[in-house]
Amino acid sequence: MLDPEAKALLDAVKAANRPEYADLGAAGARKLYKDTRGAVTPPPPEVSEVDNIAAPGPHGPIPLRYYRPAGVDKKEPLPAVVFYHGGGWVIGDLDTHDVACRTLANEARCAVVSVDYRMGPENKFPCAVDDAYAALLWVAEEAKRLRIDPARIAVGGDSAGGNLAAVVCIAVREKTRAGESGVPKIVYQLLIYPATDMHMTTDSHKRFGEGHLLTRSAMDWFQLQYLNNEADRDDWRASPLRAKSLAGLPPAYVVVAGHDPLRDEGEAYAMALKKAGVPVAFREFPGQIHGFVVMGKAIPQANQALAEMGVALKLAFGQA
Repeated sequence: MLDPEAKALLDAVKAANRPEYADLGAAGARKLYKDTRGAVTPPPPEVSEVDNIAAPGPHGPIPLRYYRPAGVDKKEPLPAVVFYHGGGWVIGDLDTHDVACRTLANEARCAVVSVDYRMGPENKFPCAVDDAYAALLWVAEEAKRLRIDPARIAVGGDSAGGNLAAVVCIAVREKTRAGESGVPKIVYQLLIYPATDMHMTTDSHKRFGEGHLLTRSAMDWFQLQYLNNEADRDDWRASPLRAKSLAGLPPAYVVVAGHDPLRDEGEAYAMALKKAGVPVAFREFPGQIHGFVVMGKAIPQANQALAEMGVALKLAFGQA
């Protein structure tokens, strides 16, 4: 059964009769997504520090937003989460996920570095992956300047950002196995309703692909903007569930929503990690919809979810 607040939100969206993202084009879709955040996003909590910075990347500078939680010493080296925002690899930015990042920083008592990676259709796959890894590498290299503990760096993200977080973990493992120098260490991965398989053949895709915020038509359009061709769907950098092995990856906390097209592939990824010997905590919010974690003003359970993620991160960082 749908959470009452989630149902009320879906009813309001339906009544508003908003245009489809595909009908607006990438620029219009980004504007619509950003303009509608105010109705669902809580007020930004106070943190001790917010700074817009940038990391070098293979395709040019990567904008970042750096957060330190409230109540910490300015010089204290903190654990950190490198965070990748959701939005189908096409929409979303540092502003749309600002409140979630502030909340995670406070709940986990850690620094958060939010990454404004390149998106389609202007920058096709694997540009987002390249930026995601480059940002992580830079954060690790600049740990001292950022007042971050390089031995306690996690990655996280929601939806498309959860996909990138999962992919970055595999990339780090592969680079480490190949003997590359300077590869950062990841101690934890926080995957919030992650997209893990571009083939989208699960039962939840069939059950929830219509009448919800994330529709099948929107997902098809996102993929068309992001991927170059059908073959990209089989690449583990797009579909981490299709990687040959998930062994040797960092411990994971996987969150899914019960009424989400991505629900089953999120669970499948958690189960595949567990089968590969990776410690996994799996958390389902049965009555929730895709995207709910950043909608705490309209869906109070989002705040509970973020608090629980904060506890999981504290445990991973040895702070609880």
